[in-house]
Amino acid sequence: QVQLVESGGGLVQAGGSLTLSCAASGRTFSSYLMGWFRQAPGLEREFVAAISWSVSTTYYADSVKGRFTISRDNAKNTVYLRMNSLKPEDTAVYYCATNSDYAYRSWGRYDYWGQGTQVTVSS
Repeated sequence: QVQLVESGGGLVQAGGSLTLSCAASGRTFSSYLMGWFRQAPGLEREFVAAISWSVSTTYYADSVKGRFTISRDNAKNTVYLRMNSLKPEDTAVYYCATNSDYAYRSWGRYDYWGQGTQVTVSS
């Protein structure tokens, strides 16, 4: 019912910047939040950032606070993740997802997921 497509990943040097986008289509009316998660090789999926679809309230993991900015464009049904001051530890596959409640840190509470986009940060 909801399709999410991430894009914008790639290879950057430490200290560089990258912007990810997540284009949503289909039935999105029940989504209160859009979130970004990431999963590094051998590690569990972790919360990165989330944004309210209606009023743009934002939430960030401590590890990215001050470096990453989540935003959205309702007209385009698109959510963005601007990543600055990237570190090698940010290397992961980044996923966007929808949430019909406000449990923004819990990946199990999200309803629909994109297929992910790879971000690699070199030293």
